[in-house]
Amino acid sequence: MMDDGTPIPPNVTIQRVCSGNVHAVAYTDSKGRFSFQWGQNNGMFMDASESGMGGRGGPNSGFGGAQSMGGGSDPFSNQMMNCELQANLAGYRSDMVNLFNRNSFDNPDVGTIVLHRLANVEGSSISATSLLAPKEARKAYEHGLQSLLKNKTDDAGKDFEKAVAAYPKYADAWLNLGKVRLAQKSPDAAREALLKAAEADPKLVGPYVELGLLSAQQGNWDESSKYLDRATKLDPFDYPQAWYVSAVANYNLKNYDAAEKSVREAMKLDPKHRNPRAQYVLGLVLVEKQDYKGAAAQLKNYVDLSPNAPDLPAVKDQLGRLQKFLQESEAEK
Repeated sequence: MMDDGTPIPPNVTIQRVCSGNVHAVAYTDSKGRFSFQWGQNNGMFMDASESGMGGRGGPNSGFGGAQSMGGGSDPFSNQMMNCELQANLAGYRSDMVNLFNRNSFDNPDVGTIVLHRLANVEGSSISATSLLAPKEARKAYEHGLQSLLKNKTDDAGKDFEKAVAAYPKYADAWLNLGKVRLAQKSPDAAREALLKAAEADPKLVGPYVELGLLSAQQGNWDESSKYLDRATKLDPFDYPQAWYVSAVANYNLKNYDAAEKSVREAMKLDPKHRNPRAQYVLGLVLVEKQDYKGAAAQLKNYVDLSPNAPDLPAVKDQLGRLQKFLQESEAEK
């Protein structure tokens, strides 16, 4: 429920957070109720706000590495040891429900998760147009969400197509149709759906994020920067991935001040360093700005945070040359 008692939008994402790793598990109904089976295999798309990585999906899935602490005969009690539940709605802060000491024999009612509106967030993660959707369109859309939960991506796409056919201004359905088409490796069709979503509701953040990521994958840095700039203006707090890819786009465009600002925002929103590559990007930006000492510090951070990164030898070589240059410069003084 909302902290001010206003009606909750339908289809808010419920996430489990285990040992710091986030995974979407359910959607709420129009009254905020939700349910899911622990350990179920679902096909929900990870939102960009879940992921700190540079790619579209998140780095973690499953139980997120929750450790068994021993004791008890119920296998699920151990898996829930380091886990919490939260609601994910951009522009809002969610209460957390601690699952410590719960097991499969307990009452499954976890209580009420309260959402608190953040200040200075103009955009939304669920479109206001969805509240006006007629019954036929809403039914098709909700069936599509359930199809995603069952890993039936093709069926979900058909459901979302039915929803937008019945209600062309159904921005959330257009957005999810775009995500399905991306999963189906149909980028042109995905772009068409995402643009329809943005047209239906200009304050819905998701389409701009997805369009920015898609443009970046295609090397269209100008377009990527434009879409991600719009996304981060609408919601500067909930999409670290948008800030990160914006930094990459601006770096490629040689807009180094904008790149530095974006990557620092990405790092600020990622205190657990789920995307350590942000440190590497900042290092590259600082080299271009001739802040070699700062660049070396960031490259070293990346090396320390990513001991198994495939590009580690190349980054160590860059760091070594940078450190040598700094030593020689200091010796000349």
